[in-house]
Amino acid sequence: MAERRRGAALEKALLDAAWEELADSGYAGFTMDAVVRRAGTSPPVLYRRWSGRDQLVRAAITHVLEQSRVDVPDTGSLREDVLTLMRTINATRVQLVTVMNVHLAGYYQATGTSPGDLLTAARENTADVLFDRAVARGEVDEEHLSERIKALPFDLLRHEILTTFAPAPDHVLEEIVDTIFLPLVR
Repeated sequence: MAERRRGAALEKALLDAAWEELADSGYAGFTMDAVVRRAGTSPPVLYRRWSGRDQLVRAAITHVLEQSRVDVPDTGSLREDVLTLMRTINATRVQLVTVMNVHLAGYYQATGTSPGDLLTAARENTADVLFDRAVARGEVDEEHLSERIKALPFDLLRHEILTTFAPAPDHVLEEIVDTIFLPLVR
């Protein structure tokens, strides 16, 4: 007989099952019963932790965002740091970006939230570290680094992923950084 899951192991199994259900069925097809079946548990176990699907969806997203944090590259140049971070996101986050932006549209509408609300609640801004280092090295002038400009290469990467549902080719990443982003900050 399988060992009974408890505490953090049980919560992780429930949140993993919820995420898998979201990725497979989207918000419209997401039900508490489907998560119960996928997790191999009972409804009271799930409802003791989350009273409804919106709370469970938010918890599952936060869980996945926390698990998917990436290391901040430190190559010694802003260009290489941004490209390295974009390549990591591009190689490992296509499903996350797609689910967060496409499959959860109904969730955002039902709850009055946006992907940005969830991202802000679940993570620190990894890219800020890159820009702080570039300013300290004298590569860029801090006055050129508005929040919109700092987000631009990553917003364009997200756009590429959402228009193809696939990783962007490397030459596209280099074009974003070299011909759009870097001229704005130098």
